[in-house]
Amino acid sequence: MRTSGLSRRAVLAGTAAAAALTTVPFLPGRAQAAAPTYRWRTAVIGGTGFVTGVLFHPSVRGLAYARTDIGGAYRWDDRDGRWVPLTDHLGWDDWNLLGVEAMAVDPAHPDRLYLALGTYAQSWAGNGAVLRSDDRGATWTRTDLAVKLGANEDGRGCGERLLVDPRDSDTLWLGTRHDGLLKSTDRGATWQAASFPATPSATGQGVTFLVAAGRTVYAGWGDSDGTPDKPNLYRTSDGTTWEPVPGRPTGTAAKVPIRAAYDCHTRELYVTYADAPGPNGQSAGSVHKLRTTDGKWTEVTPVKPGGADTFGYGGVAVDARRPGTVVVSTNNRWADIDTLYRTTDGGRTWTSLKDAAVLDVSETPYLKWGEDKPKFGWWIQAVGIDPYDSRHLVYGTGATLYGTRDLTHWAPQIRGLEETSVRQLLSPPAGEAHLISGNGDIGVMYHESLTASPARGMAANPVFGSSTGLAQAAARPSYVVRAGWGDHGNGAHSNDGGQTWAPFEAQPAIAKDAPGPIAANADGSVLLWSFVHWDGTPYPTQRSADNGATWSEVASFPKGATPVADPADPSVFYAFDTANGTLHASTDGGLTFAARAGGLNSGDREFQLAVAPGRSGDLWLSLKWNGLYRSTDGGATFSKVAGCWASYTLGFGRAAPGASYPALYMVGATESVTAVHRSDDEAGTWVRINDDRHQWGWTGAAVTGDPRIHGRVYLATNGRGVQYGEPV
Repeated sequence: MRTSGLSRRAVLAGTAAAAALTTVPFLPGRAQAAAPTYRWRTAVIGGTGFVTGVLFHPSVRGLAYARTDIGGAYRWDDRDGRWVPLTDHLGWDDWNLLGVEAMAVDPAHPDRLYLALGTYAQSWAGNGAVLRSDDRGATWTRTDLAVKLGANEDGRGCGERLLVDPRDSDTLWLGTRHDGLLKSTDRGATWQAASFPATPSATGQGVTFLVAAGRTVYAGWGDSDGTPDKPNLYRTSDGTTWEPVPGRPTGTAAKVPIRAAYDCHTRELYVTYADAPGPNGQSAGSVHKLRTTDGKWTEVTPVKPGGADTFGYGGVAVDARRPGTVVVSTNNRWADIDTLYRTTDGGRTWTSLKDAAVLDVSETPYLKWGEDKPKFGWWIQAVGIDPYDSRHLVYGTGATLYGTRDLTHWAPQIRGLEETSVRQLLSPPAGEAHLISGNGDIGVMYHESLTASPARGMAANPVFGSSTGLAQAAARPSYVVRAGWGDHGNGAHSNDGGQTWAPFEAQPAIAKDAPGPIAANADGSVLLWSFVHWDGTPYPTQRSADNGATWSEVASFPKGATPVADPADPSVFYAFDTANGTLHASTDGGLTFAARAGGLNSGDREFQLAVAPGRSGDLWLSLKWNGLYRSTDGGATFSKVAGCWASYTLGFGRAAPGASYPALYMVGATESVTAVHRSDDEAGTWVRINDDRHQWGWTGAAVTGDPRIHGRVYLATNGRGVQYGEPV
């Protein structure tokens, strides 16, 4: 695959602001046109993903950083009260680097920031990388690693695996999952394996955290069973020799050290433990402290898990201003709901902050999850106390970052941080909302505003976890249907453009276990619902001609394919069979399908079939690195579009002034860079409309223009929400 962006060891420009004016460089070639200036912003939802770490800078008031499992890293702008994305410059080929495994700051050099990047440690994923910055993430220098990291794998909520050595700012330590401990003596420019006494195992946890306690560095080790002869906590006092920490706790409740924090006033190290790395699968845990002056261990667990109340311990933070004041979090506690415990006497007594908490989620209403009020949180492994304000406490969850200034009143402190994995996009031709999105984890959102979180929160009745299908009747835009993973039904319809919903009166039995893409024909009289199990197994597609009251199997529809409705002819549907690269079509309202053009192999199951709005039979087929194809005869024949060597997703928007054909928007490559492109002349010429500072990793799920505003485009990302761009 071709590469994009700058040299792998070049200085990379980070995103300096959530919204920026950018001039895109001209890319030569006959399929290019003069580039416009585009402004890119994020459609506001507010968080929606797992905040795996938060780090207050110990020597700069108001400076903090956050990391996420798939959505990059952020810097807190205290003046504007929002998070600034720092890794949006990572492009298509670097999609695996959008997961942040760890971050580190240098107390002696406030402008220095380090990130360890790598989302997956599997064989099919690329190696990790370290970014280093001298200007708080405004610009970066990159070093590629020879090992893999796993920011979206088990253990992603553990502590920071990256640390600036307390004795020498030029020395950095990096704990890995499968390759032991790495060390750099040139501020992260080069890395070598460090001598470390523990051997990685197949569990893939390795080093779970690195923390400095004075001039001593401690390392948690996740590939142990918690027994006395298999240490899970090590330390070095000279930066060369590592040894097991004597007297450390053992047993199931202290099997995996999750995080640690050092109280420099009392010289005590607090360590949280669980029986699994989390964020799922924990059922036991404990909290212990080590008095580093004499090696004495004391258990200070606030509440021991037991009976139906099973959980582990996760986050831990010490108050830099108040000796003996510590906050720890429970994790994976579903019976009694996760909480934060706070002590002011070194762990002798604890108070649950959840018990008196007042949660205000008016800024991000989706956090109610379709219920009357929000819960305190889950997957709480990131906890931070502002070193300049003891009552400013934040904690991350699987969906947001809550903050308080008085230890009682809590609200999301999430502005600017968007981590949604977006699956589908609709831009209605009329009505209040210009955007409806289908998303992972948070279902469907009706965006009546692009600058505020949807007021209705997640689409209810029913509430979905992840959306698998979203479609609008082209000639009846008030009618919208959706499908997804839900607890009380997996399909629903709307008669007011997506503002309110009702579940289908009935649903096929397979919908419970394998909801997939759904389509509505032009006038909304026929629905086709495809079914694909989470493991990829396809099932027969079902058809309804009575708004979901009854369903019947369509035997001739290719299993697992995505149904696509013709926007002008209610009797016509299309489907592309990736198994043999054949386009199928129906002319009887989806009752039967017949093969048309063949030999259009995409190389795998991923493709996208789109139909130009208002035109019958005008099909566009994106076949990834096999390019873009077009048919104007309903799929009987296809021609490859010249000047486009790769096409991943394509959508339509309002035609340019004086043009009769809708504007085309494509994520693909016309030259060497995989980017976002626009064409105003039916793919005769293309112009790149994003730039090297705005790439967002993998963006191959969906793109659509706005049918009411020429030039506006909505782009689905896998971890950075909905990005939308407009020419200026």
